[in-house]
Amino acid sequence: MSQITIEIPREAFLGLRTSPERTGATLRMAAAVKLYELGQLSSGAAARLGGVPRVVFLSRLADYGVDTFQLTEAQLLRETRLA
Repeated sequence: MSQITIEIPREAFLGLRTSPERTGATLRMAAAVKLYELGQLSSGAAARLGGVPRVVFLSRLADYGVDTFQLTEAQLLRETRLA
């Protein structure tokens, strides 16, 4: 596993009001959700980045206002025809 180190301004860290470990987990999950939302990571890869099982990751998307399933209109029409 690779490791990345980032500097967090004191004000931002204090605003989160958590331990450094919890802040790291929060930032990993936020990054995972955003990368999933942008289509840059699959839900499985994003879950691994977030440090949680895929089912937990998918259920947490709503906490961030992100749709669990992201279908284009064409994909949705195809899915409804197959149902």
